[in-house]
Amino acid sequence: MKKRINDDTVTTVLGKAIKNKLLNDDNSSLILYDLDYLTERIKNLKKFFPPTALHAVAIKSNPLPVILEYLKKLNVGAEAATLPEVYLAESSGYTSEDIVFDSPAKTHKDIEYVLKRGYHINADSINELERIDSLITDFDIKSTAGLRINPQTGKGNIHMTSTAGQYSKLGVPLDEKKTLIKEYYVKYKWLNGVHLHIGSQGYSVDQLVEGIKKVYDFIEEINPATDYRIKIFDIGGGLPVAYEKNQEDPSIQEFANKLQRNCPHLFTDKYKIITEYGRYIHANTGWIVSRVEYIKKSKDINTVIIHVGSDLLMRRCYFPEQWHHEISVRDKQGREKNNKPVTYTVVGPLCFQGDIIAQDIELPELEEGDYVIIHDTGAYTLSMWNRHLSRQIPLTMGYFNEGNRFLPVKEKESLEDIYNFWK
Repeated sequence: MKKRINDDTVTTVLGKAIKNKLLNDDNSSLILYDLDYLTERIKNLKKFFPPTALHAVAIKSNPLPVILEYLKKLNVGAEAATLPEVYLAESSGYTSEDIVFDSPAKTHKDIEYVLKRGYHINADSINELERIDSLITDFDIKSTAGLRINPQTGKGNIHMTSTAGQYSKLGVPLDEKKTLIKEYYVKYKWLNGVHLHIGSQGYSVDQLVEGIKKVYDFIEEINPATDYRIKIFDIGGGLPVAYEKNQEDPSIQEFANKLQRNCPHLFTDKYKIITEYGRYIHANTGWIVSRVEYIKKSKDINTVIIHVGSDLLMRRCYFPEQWHHEISVRDKQGREKNNKPVTYTVVGPLCFQGDIIAQDIELPELEEGDYVIIHDTGAYTLSMWNRHLSRQIPLTMGYFNEGNRFLPVKEKESLEDIYNFWK
């Protein structure tokens, strides 16, 4: 499959968006998703795993109902990390066999809710196992259940998204609690699954496989004591994606092949695999276009002011050394610009100094009314939108066939929407 949405496609789609007046005086920015490419990502994921696997796409990466409904038609599931995300999945057409519920802070009511509906639940702690057991006898339970285990194989390159260090806020540490974990698997007859997720983006394929293998070896060791009751193996997500122009995604085929070599029974009927990919599915499918409103020129710095910033690109603005997005530009008609390069700092519209998207970046010389493109924004951007300054979420569209057909995903928020949010 193609690795990225290329510059020619961006130019073509942007031209059609302008022609269709999706960008205008009222819409200074536009969020776009390539739904053909999203389909390819799902098909490519399914291709290298057993047909019985449940690919529960992480809602937190992109929670838009239109996108969730589109994914449902591709026969995947949904991984929810909060009860509102469970509701999003339900309202988007997902059923009991499709939904996986993860959260480190499930209330009694949260647990009751999912147990009554038969969703798969992953406990995050021993305490939670005890809470589930106190509730599970009250229901005619159809849910399956797993325990999240931290394999403690080490942190990745991005510490804030690493969850396999010696300490993690998430899961039960395997090295420290191995005997206790086994005791609870033997004790609770309803506990028939295992879950892990070592982190997102900052790990290599080999590190991901190492973490899964460590938990796999432990489950293979203790499963006889449970009469081989542990049949569900949730490997989480975390496969990194390419954000830099000359970077390539790790191959899902390479990952699946290494996983099968190291954990062979995962690819047999001994276990049912669950995956929880979010960034891998969504990140490279999306991009943002925003109009250049002003260019402030000074002796040393040329500042380009656009209409998106840390409200939409929180991680990029706050942690630029760890989170990267390629930037390109187009003219007022959406055509590529080839004039002489100028060094710019690209900033958003929020009134604090940290609202900077890129510093000292060379771009073709810009004019007011040109467009700045921010690439690979399909995951963990809009889903992390913040309400500072009561900014309006921009118009959001999906497209097929390089913009020959657009699909409305979310209307631009109105002033009344903002008022109702705060009311």
